[in-house]
Amino acid sequence: MAKTQTSPTTTLTLKRTFAAPRERVFRAWTDPKELARWFAPSSDYSVVIPEFDFIVGGKYLLEAHHKGGNVHRIAGTYREIKPPEKIVFTWRWEKDPNSHDSLVTVEFRDLGQSTEIAVTHEQLPSVEERDRHSQGWNGCLDQLANYL
Repeated sequence: MAKTQTSPTTTLTLKRTFAAPRERVFRAWTDPKELARWFAPSSDYSVVIPEFDFIVGGKYLLEAHHKGGNVHRIAGTYREIKPPEKIVFTWRWEKDPNSHDSLVTVEFRDLGQSTEIAVTHEQLPSVEERDRHSQGWNGCLDQLANYL
């Protein structure tokens, strides 16, 4: 298996602080019913999670249904789970023939009554893809803030 080099120009890192305790924020990422309520780039989407095996080596499948009719499917495998501190999973656009696995790390930093999340999405194929994912991730984090 070829090892993908991570380029700083195609790695996305975002940090955001949420007004909720770390265990609460972690649960929003790890309970499929909660995840489906916020994990989309805007309120124009509804989310369905047909597969969610939250164990190391387990797979997930997430469908973001846009009100205009488009459905975006994201699939991957959980690589590392350290409650309530860290989740690492692969990420692939399922219907894109040019898509390859990238890697997402979400770290949860306890700040007492609030929580800082650091999202790192690496092994993206291009700067353009990094920028598109930046828009999507920022939208998701906005939705999470509204949900919490």
